[in-house]
Amino acid sequence: MSLIASDLSTQHALKNGFKLPPLALYVHIPWCIRKCPYCDFNSHAATPELPEQAYVAAVLADLDLDLVHVHERQLESIFFGGGTPSLFSAAALQTLLEGIEQRIHFSPNIEITLEANPGTFEQEKFAAYRALGINRLSIGIQSFADSKLQALGRVHSGTEAIAAIAMARKAGFDNFNLDLMHGLPDQSPEEALADLQTAIDLSPSHLSWYQLTMEPNTVFWNKPPILPEDDVLWDIQEAGQALLAKHGYIQYEVSAYARAEAVAQHNVNYWSFGDFIGIGAGAHGKLSDPQGRIQRTWKTRQPNDYLNPDKPFLAGSATLAADDLPFEFLMNALRLSDGVELKLFSERTGLAIAALQDGLSQARQRGLLCSDPERLAASAQGQLFLNDLLQIFLTSA
Repeated sequence: MSLIASDLSTQHALKNGFKLPPLALYVHIPWCIRKCPYCDFNSHAATPELPEQAYVAAVLADLDLDLVHVHERQLESIFFGGGTPSLFSAAALQTLLEGIEQRIHFSPNIEITLEANPGTFEQEKFAAYRALGINRLSIGIQSFADSKLQALGRVHSGTEAIAAIAMARKAGFDNFNLDLMHGLPDQSPEEALADLQTAIDLSPSHLSWYQLTMEPNTVFWNKPPILPEDDVLWDIQEAGQALLAKHGYIQYEVSAYARAEAVAQHNVNYWSFGDFIGIGAGAHGKLSDPQGRIQRTWKTRQPNDYLNPDKPFLAGSATLAADDLPFEFLMNALRLSDGVELKLFSERTGLAIAALQDGLSQARQRGLLCSDPERLAASAQGQLFLNDLLQIFLTSA
């Protein structure tokens, strides 16, 4: 982009009411006990001795380079993802959290989430995590049926999953998510709904319930298992949503369900086009500056390269062009069941509402958007055909 174009873009952003969005932090810890055959995340089989001290030092050094993007904001949420962050000791996470707080002020109501798997649960360690201020867990259950867990390459059993949830509660976690898949190899609707009912009976505050998909660069992509037919998947989805609603779980995003008080703030910030710093091997970030420029960043993926002092943490970055912003914003915001206020589009992108006008008209005529002129939200029909809805804005841009 030329200097003149950049200046014009900045003026445009400020004129249309751009505001710096809330700031979150994503910390990637890339090691797992074993790589699952469906997983396309940046995860790597752990060695007997993890380089905790070296990795914590590297992550904090990585954060130091990203402090220029804070712009005096406080952190609203932190998410430790992976991999399996619960492989790290409480002492390592304490050093990491203390280092983060020394660099960026925490919101008084900060949400701090740690991803964990049942095979890594230790009562004493998880009580120590809670004492550090980690106030939310996301537990990777995937299924309670041992045969399905084996087909997914998981290292825990259904009994261990239930025990882990009990341990989480005993450790002091009353806010936790269960990650659960459906549409598993040879899974019947009855089996899928039994899994979901078991999860509901354990009364988590939040459920991530989503269909298994085949992703490139995974074992399942190269050797796909036999999955349920589309009509079976549809039956599972409809019956599962009704079951969740019956038990008081509100669907606030495509695959996220929560009690009213337990919506994940980190998730909501992400889907509403908030900012997040991404640190750790392979972490991604989305960052705005006070002039309205927005960029995406990605860090070096391989742990050995990330830990190599002769190699940079930052693998690349790209500033989002004004023409791309409407689709980027909507691709996120329309995943939220209630959408967002229309004015948020200008506040987060710096573009006038007029940039959406053609798409809004077409989408409302086709019944894919809600009729409220002050909101950007998919209708019930639009939620079923979200890709079609987004395509309207992609072609009308």
